[in-house]
Amino acid sequence: MIIPVWRDSKALDAQLGILQSCDAVREIIVSAAEPTADLRARAEAFGAIFLDCAQPNRGQQLNHGAQIARADWLLFHHADSHLDGDHVSTLAALSPGLAVGGAFYRKFDERHPRLRSLEKFERWHSRAFGTLYGDQSIFVRREHFLRMGGFAPFPLMEDVEFSRRLRRSGKIKLLDPPIYSCAQKQIEQGAWRTTLRNLLFLVLFRCGVRAERLHAWYYGARSTITADRPSDPRSKRRSHSAVDSGGSTARPFIN
Repeated sequence: MIIPVWRDSKALDAQLGILQSCDAVREIIVSAAEPTADLRARAEAFGAIFLDCAQPNRGQQLNHGAQIARADWLLFHHADSHLDGDHVSTLAALSPGLAVGGAFYRKFDERHPRLRSLEKFERWHSRAFGTLYGDQSIFVRREHFLRMGGFAPFPLMEDVEFSRRLRRSGKIKLLDPPIYSCAQKQIEQGAWRTTLRNLLFLVLFRCGVRAERLHAWYYGARSTITADRPSDPRSKRRSHSAVDSGGSTARPFIN
């Protein structure tokens, strides 16, 4: 399991405590661009492998974690999403022949109580053609991930770009139980305001606005992030060399 961290380290301890008791999780890799002094010690206290990343770039952080991962399944998980033993067991039981990757269904929460009636539609949409987002905990077979070249080195929208390629590359699977993320921050900022902002950013990305610029707008600061190549989402070049196949033997269960 690979967890990127930047500005969300407060949620990490609780999640690591849950994952520590999951037998099917063989490795937890925290890929952090977080200046908190004690973060490494906290992560390692839970048995996690800690990677110190120079800058907040989630695509690169995920790729750095994948470089040292050795399990058959790679699970990319956000620290503020709730994942427990039931989720892990479901993924561990998934036959390799059924899918090259996928994600968990999304659970609607108190941010939009009136939309809970649409949860069945959202489940169908996710199965049929919808984007798999990072807060759904995307998983993929390690060998397939390496063949795909990993994530694009985007600081934002790396999940949107990867989801599109993953769907085109083979069969995907959506799993239960559904997963949910911590709603507190969005409730404080305004749930509908946050939702509409995210939708706008998604449209801008699909229209070709650079992920680095969107990242700067999203976090309200001038971006200093650099990418290995132009981050045009319409680009057909997919040789994301940030992930090294390594040639090592994969181990069973989940990273």
